[in-house]
Amino acid sequence: MAIYDTEEEQVEALKRWWRENSQATITGVVVGLCLMTGINFWNSSQQDKRAQASTLYEQLLEADKQKKSEEVDRLSQDLLQKYSSTAYADFGALFQAKSKINQGDMGAAKTILEKLVATADDEVKHIARIRLVSLMLSMGEYEQGLKLIAETDAAAMAGFVANYEELKGDLYVALNRIDEARTAYENAKREGAQSPLLQFKLDDITAAEISPVAK
Repeated sequence: MAIYDTEEEQVEALKRWWRENSQATITGVVVGLCLMTGINFWNSSQQDKRAQASTLYEQLLEADKQKKSEEVDRLSQDLLQKYSSTAYADFGALFQAKSKINQGDMGAAKTILEKLVATADDEVKHIARIRLVSLMLSMGEYEQGLKLIAETDAAAMAGFVANYEELKGDLYVALNRIDEARTAYENAKREGAQSPLLQFKLDDITAAEISPVAK
């Protein structure tokens, strides 16, 4: 750093520095202000977008509660088209798939769930996959359901393992692969599933195996 002996030398040095650097300094300040303004505007617009999406989603929940299928379809489509970057769009699609199933349109529900499995964030992806496998079970697509579960990354299943294992058990029962079904149900219990229905499934398998002997 230069050291100046007199006040005049310091003033002259500052003037010289300003002449050499004023344009760059002004440009930097202007760019900085523009960036800050742009960031603030972006944050504000994102908050507005989330608020609008939240309002639509609440309307969708109410439409689903009242079983207004057409309204559910319309609102879920609005969420997808206008707010696809928000999580509300994916959750809206889950409700749309549910509505399609209630209407008996299994093909449309399957298409919606398959898209979510391919594109949604991890948590929604697991929910969509579990519902898709359940749908396959109801449609008699047992092997396809097992294949879909087998293709799922085991390391990414945290929190959903019990659901997958119970579904595997249901699919194995449908295929009359009882030993594998029992193992899957026991795995589901081991992973924390404690529903009375799961225990009933296990008891039903045991009863089916014992009954021929009793006769």
